[in-house]
Amino acid sequence: MKKSSKSIQGLLILLVVLFLVLALSADKFSSIPKTSATFGAAAFFVQTSPTPQGEDVSEIGSTDGIVLMGVVIVMIVVVPILLRRKTWSEN
Repeated sequence: MKKSSKSIQGLLILLVVLFLVLALSADKFSSIPKTSATFGAAAFFVQTSPTPQGEDVSEIGSTDGIVLMGVVIVMIVVVPILLRRKTWSEN
């Protein structure tokens, strides 16, 4: 049993290392050119246009929603700790 768990653990480590090597070297085997210099005379130009501004419905400086969510998160963490404090101090 111990020998099979060691071999499985070794196989998992080998697979992780193989995955990392392939992931890190993927750009070497990519067929997509990295620069536009490889296109030669077939270069193209992109003309950007300004993005229209959307209607802003938020109020500048309003953080009420952020503060409320912060309070809710703190209460989710603190309330169970306060309820179990006596049982933890007895142990």
